[in-house]
Amino acid sequence: MALGAVLRDRTALLCLTGLLVSGFGTSAMWLTAGIWVKSVTGSDSLAALAVCAMWAPVLAGPHLGAVADMVPRRLLLVTVNLVMAGVLASLLVVGPDHRIAVLFAVLFVYGVSGVLLDAAEAALVARAVGPRLLGDFNGLRTTANEGMKLLAPLAGAGLYARFGAGPVVLLDAVTFAVAALVFARLRVREPAVAARKVARRGGTAAGIRLLRGSAALRPLVYAGALTMLLAGINGAAVYAVVDTLGRPPAYAGVLYAFQGAGSVAIGLLAGPLLRRMPERVFAAAGIAVFAVAMAARPSAGGALAVAASTAIGAGLPCVLIAAMTAVQREAPDAVLGRTAAAANSLMAVPNAVALAGGAGLLAVTDVRLLLPAAALVGLVTAAWLGSARRGRASCAPGGPVPAPPDG
Repeated sequence: MALGAVLRDRTALLCLTGLLVSGFGTSAMWLTAGIWVKSVTGSDSLAALAVCAMWAPVLAGPHLGAVADMVPRRLLLVTVNLVMAGVLASLLVVGPDHRIAVLFAVLFVYGVSGVLLDAAEAALVARAVGPRLLGDFNGLRTTANEGMKLLAPLAGAGLYARFGAGPVVLLDAVTFAVAALVFARLRVREPAVAARKVARRGGTAAGIRLLRGSAALRPLVYAGALTMLLAGINGAAVYAVVDTLGRPPAYAGVLYAFQGAGSVAIGLLAGPLLRRMPERVFAAAGIAVFAVAMAARPSAGGALAVAASTAIGAGLPCVLIAAMTAVQREAPDAVLGRTAAAANSLMAVPNAVALAGGAGLLAVTDVRLLLPAAALVGLVTAAWLGSARRGRASCAPGGPVPAPPDG
């Protein structure tokens, strides 16, 4: 079984272990940071800015991702994790009067480290794991990430409520240190120094140029960006959906839990499905499932609302898994780090924008009209992606990055 082959592969298993460990600490800190700022300052705006501070570096993803092409990736994984362990530990020795200001700086560095780690890990895995197993690996990565999102925030909030911020910060620092030890055990063949010098000549925009010039990658990344825009609208509407169900606001946690369960399940199925269909078909099917469930969500009740949330969780990650798998297969190793980072940025930014914009739309539009309208856009996107012609840009490993087509 391919899933077993991934878990038996030493490099893949160590990468997944490192991601699982650091992901637990990150998910715990993500929620706790906002609670911490709100508790100390009493400001909802500052609490929201705490999350924005972690997210903002994604905007510089194509530039930060270039680092993963210019230095040894295993060394980058180990170094960034160790640096983050020390940076987080510094919060424990800062005086109370300056702790919140320092926390914002730490959260920004946290965001930078996340972009660097994702780019290095994506590039390293592409060299170490066979092409047939990349879909399985990325599916398992999704399962691990979503599993941590279900468990770690509760653990972080519980620790904070009982003992304060210190134990949560220490937990996160320890997970970074453990992840560094795990990545230090990797045995992979890194690009030669000469190859890294070639990579520098591509510039930080090389990843963007490759995505725009590749007939294989461009439709997937564009569809992923539009889908994540719709996902942001869907996320902003969750409390309005809860209102239509006649439930208290806390019921949103139940819907999110089932959505996470759907994502965990599709992560386990992604590899086998990607071996039976092209990436674009897998992604299109997932977008269609997500769109239909989103349209049904406001009018569903009881078990149907839970089922719709589960289907949203199962459909939404498909385009992300497919796009990253395609990037790892198609992009030359010399520019793989910045290409992966560029793809992640292009798909993450619309989600954040739509979360804010969706709140404004809900002020003037009934959720029972807004979500079906967004779902219609999703179905059109799925139809377009499913019918898109498969192509391959000329991008031989180590060769020049193709220029974008005219127009």
